[in-house]
Amino acid sequence: MTLRSTVRARFVLSSVLSLCSAASLGGCEPRDVGAVKVSKGGACDLGADPANTEAKVCADGYVCEPVGGQEGHVCASPIVIRGQVIDALSQAPLAGALVIALDVGSAPVSDVAVADAAGNYELAVSALRDADGELADDAIYTLNSFAADYVPFPAGVRPALPVRTTDAMIEQVSCGDADGDGEADLCDQAVISNPTTVVGLIPLPPGERGGATIKGKTAGEKIAGVLVVAEDGGEAAPYGLSDLRGEFTIFNVPAGSVTVRGYRAGYELMPASVAAVAGSEHSVELAVIASGEALASVSGSVSIVNGGGSSRTSVVLVPSSVFNTNLERGPVPYGLRSPAPGLAPDVSGAFVIPGAPAGTYKVLAAFENDGLVRDPDTSIGGTALQEITVTAGESVAVDAGFKVTGALAVESPGKDAPEAVEGAPTFVFEDDTSEDRYHVVVYDALGDLIWEDAAVPAVSGSPTVSVPYGGPALISGMWYQFRATSWRDKGGGAAISRTEDLRGVFFAK
Repeated sequence: MTLRSTVRARFVLSSVLSLCSAASLGGCEPRDVGAVKVSKGGACDLGADPANTEAKVCADGYVCEPVGGQEGHVCASPIVIRGQVIDALSQAPLAGALVIALDVGSAPVSDVAVADAAGNYELAVSALRDADGELADDAIYTLNSFAADYVPFPAGVRPALPVRTTDAMIEQVSCGDADGDGEADLCDQAVISNPTTVVGLIPLPPGERGGATIKGKTAGEKIAGVLVVAEDGGEAAPYGLSDLRGEFTIFNVPAGSVTVRGYRAGYELMPASVAAVAGSEHSVELAVIASGEALASVSGSVSIVNGGGSSRTSVVLVPSSVFNTNLERGPVPYGLRSPAPGLAPDVSGAFVIPGAPAGTYKVLAAFENDGLVRDPDTSIGGTALQEITVTAGESVAVDAGFKVTGALAVESPGKDAPEAVEGAPTFVFEDDTSEDRYHVVVYDALGDLIWEDAAVPAVSGSPTVSVPYGGPALISGMWYQFRATSWRDKGGGAAISRTEDLRGVFFAK
């Protein structure tokens, strides 16, 4: 199944689920339909007209899901993600926050849920099934969340944590007459509700609050997974993400003239101009003007030198308007990656990213956790950040190749996943045997540098380096990242290696 047909399938799924009561996504009122009602494990016709007597639709309480590894769909019990959105610093619930679920390849698999007065939300999500309607494999989701006066999640140093169906609990809900015997029945739904479904948002600085809100949709075709940005010519512009209905919301838009642009592989969208007014709400529609092979490709090459055992990497495009210069990162629009979303890094030389819409991008190599980093020695070619401008439909080759090298391994905190710390942490990372010193920095979730030590001495006889944090007291609930770079001072000085872009993340208890 193609991504496009999968997204359309999930939209139909969400439409089916919307027939259920607000109190229980698994429970539906009986419907008088002409189609054949099918129970769990039976084949179903996705998106079928329920009035068509030749169609097969799922009985109340079940949803029509794609079968993994083959064509067709099967009736299955729903999957629900249930959680809460809170202020990460005060722990107060955030009413009105938006939450959307993405699959392992970063494609949306839900509509947007709006948190209630207690910050609670509920999302119906899709997953591949076997022929009996059971999960084909462990499905893994990530959550994105947006709210007025708050930093989006994930953003900055914060990664999205995996939400797994292996952690689901089975819950029985009323689903009307699911088996057609004329009596009310109970049906199963899988509910994922645990610490990974609690989203803590970081508040914006006071001077950046009270912005405008832009709501919109993709006109005509409902396109999910569009990174929609309100650009004003600078960096770190506010953005949102379109759901299965093609609808999006951008919070925290600064007052003034902005251009709303959509970024997603395979689609070129017409930008829209908005005269944003602080505290006001504006509406836009982004029409599709090109798709598929009519879009540009971005190509280039990567050279891996002294990879330390790692030999494959990935390359991504980040719109310059959402790029954070301090952190050297930003959100990656769906599909603007080599290899394709969801695949393990496999780039060792030439790469191609197809389907790129018009825009100006930062090209990032070795951005993901693969044991490699962009070579930090800016005195040699292929190590500087690359920026390209794509004109609609015109393919672009990145002029300079990327030189990539082995990373300094992070030991703690944040070796493989974010860690909680108390008090002043000690940063531990792999020793670089040819260094003269290290430069260690700490950024907070807003991308602000809060502490650095550029003269950490070299070590001898130890496989790791330990550096005690010496900055201001950490703020409870705030997220941080440490980074270390090894330096050789001889011959004018040059950086040798550094820790990976996405490791070393921690938060203060």
